[in-house]
Amino acid sequence: MNINILPPEVYNRIAAGEVVDRPYSVVKELVENAIDAGATQISVEVEGGGKKLIRVTDNGSGIEKDDLRAAFLPHATSKLKTAEDLSAIFTLGFRGEAVASVASVSKTTILSRVKGGEAFSLTSNGGVLGEITPAGGAEGTVVTVQDLFFNTPARLKFLKSDAGEEGDITGIMARFLLSRPEISFTYTVNGKVRYRSFGDGLESALAVVYGASTLQNCISIRAEKHGIRLWGYIGNRSFNKPNRSYQSLFLNGRYIINQTVASAVTNAYGSYLMKRQYPFYVLFLEVPPEVVDVNVHPNKADVRFADNRIIYGTVYSVISAVLDGSSAALEYIVPNISSTVGENKERLAVSKEATSSSQTVSPAAEPAPAKAAAPLSTSSQSTSPQSISPAEKGDMGVKKAEELAPSAKNERRMTLEEAKKELAFEIPPMGGREPVHYFEEPKKNAFEVRSPLASRYPAEPAPVPPAVQKTADDAFEENRKFLLERDKKAAQQKIDPATLTYQGVLFQTYLLFERGDEAYIVDQHAAHERLIYERLKKKCEEKKPLSQPVLVPYILTVNAQEFAFLTGQFDSLRALGFEIDEFGGTSVKVSAVPLDLYGMDVESFLREVLSSMETLRAIKLADIARDRLATMACKAAVKGGEKLTPEEAKGLLLDMDGDMGLKCPHGRPAVVKVKKSELEKLFKRIV
Repeated sequence: MNINILPPEVYNRIAAGEVVDRPYSVVKELVENAIDAGATQISVEVEGGGKKLIRVTDNGSGIEKDDLRAAFLPHATSKLKTAEDLSAIFTLGFRGEAVASVASVSKTTILSRVKGGEAFSLTSNGGVLGEITPAGGAEGTVVTVQDLFFNTPARLKFLKSDAGEEGDITGIMARFLLSRPEISFTYTVNGKVRYRSFGDGLESALAVVYGASTLQNCISIRAEKHGIRLWGYIGNRSFNKPNRSYQSLFLNGRYIINQTVASAVTNAYGSYLMKRQYPFYVLFLEVPPEVVDVNVHPNKADVRFADNRIIYGTVYSVISAVLDGSSAALEYIVPNISSTVGENKERLAVSKEATSSSQTVSPAAEPAPAKAAAPLSTSSQSTSPQSISPAEKGDMGVKKAEELAPSAKNERRMTLEEAKKELAFEIPPMGGREPVHYFEEPKKNAFEVRSPLASRYPAEPAPVPPAVQKTADDAFEENRKFLLERDKKAAQQKIDPATLTYQGVLFQTYLLFERGDEAYIVDQHAAHERLIYERLKKKCEEKKPLSQPVLVPYILTVNAQEFAFLTGQFDSLRALGFEIDEFGGTSVKVSAVPLDLYGMDVESFLREVLSSMETLRAIKLADIARDRLATMACKAAVKGGEKLTPEEAKGLLLDMDGDMGLKCPHGRPAVVKVKKSELEKLFKRIV
């Protein structure tokens, strides 16, 4: 066996699979490099979902001419020198893999100019470097990436649509605006400006990303416990979202996805959230670098903490105290969130110079900007009024700082070991997680009117628009198992109606049938209601939809990921009877709704659709209109106390097709089975 040493063009492409798997990851790596270079202004341009063009321009320190070639080499970085530096990482990038990986799968050009120097340019075509040439440019760096994955067609084939990739890029750009509110960002998609921030604080960045109205539903928090600092914004108890795309967590200035923190926040909101609702938060967590490992995965979005219990306990205790309104919340809530947040809408539409004189953002609501998170001391020390910096006073408000300083004089910060002892408990499982809803095949409806009860079925029920999107053939092994188990269980609950003997009725509601040593008690209303519901549902799925225009079109503004998902569902929604179109930016407009759902709550409906982002469920109107169908079935069904003839009772059993596992649309059982031995135990015939 021969062992081959792979050439750079091969191992760089392998590395690109870890570091650069999608266009958004290219944007992420390049913007992180710009931030690490000390840029205060960053511009990002994207075309064709990032596949055609990605250009990142910054006014940072730039790259020397002699270092341009080294910038394209793997593991070339200015941020680390020794292995010891890995234990205290304060920059966003440190591996030195990004540029080399990007260059190996695209046509990449770096144009850079250092302060007081001249601009030079170097191009790489699929990892093959050209010559360094003089160029014209301002101080800073411009990285242009064209034709991403042009030399790896297999990877290009598996990318999302342009709209889908654009949504993910927009999502990561939103996180940059929030994580670095002191930097001015301009984000352009296909020539149109999507985001523009002015670097004037977190409150302004939140207004840019989520809209000024979001601030009115948020609580600003700031806490420091066990050497850990937690601050940012959380939604109030009634402010929730249909999916997790509105959740942002930044660790020492870096955007991460962490289950420990997500579990802590979700459990803190547990008693205030209904099913398939998720909390809104933008949280910043600062910990000493020695208690966290960011060198877990090349994408740097996954981290490991030295002790998850301390992180969980800190986050959970702070957020639950704020939501529950306990006395401890007074220590964590930052007062005086700007009451004039509505004016942010005007400020976003004008230049930075024009807004500087009319700034209305309260300093108490903004954290002090910092280019790198400083390590927090975990040793014992005291704090005096003189030790509070002007920046910190700006964070909390001068008055607040003066109030806190004297009481902090005798406060001693816990060491890491002391914190572990105090928070020694098991982390509960993550709450609020929704199970995966696999696609289900339509149930075979064997219902036909074959009994004297036929006259009781509504001849022509109010029409309900259909769901024309049919469930696709299952492609997942788990779904195949689920369907097999469901069919097996249903088969076990079916019996031949001919083997049952009608024995009478109790209270003119419960029909009695006997078979061998078993008795079956049928709730006539529940069973009849279920049969009618299935009939209406079938009509709903087969009927052509009709639309009814609304008086005033409904406008919904969502985030980038939701917008990409929603636009991908337009065809299905239109087939259901909705008239829905894009309305600029990330907004959609609903001009008409299905005729038989006129007067519906459009916002609730769209939230239901957006919640499908978290599952594999198809959009079916029969499911969305379930409550309406159940109500219609309930009104049409035979009622409890209404006398049925023996022929009608037997006809109902035939209509049930022997299904003894029926439940009404509201979940109540329609049939109860009682064995002879159970009755004999009641009468003490057997023990």
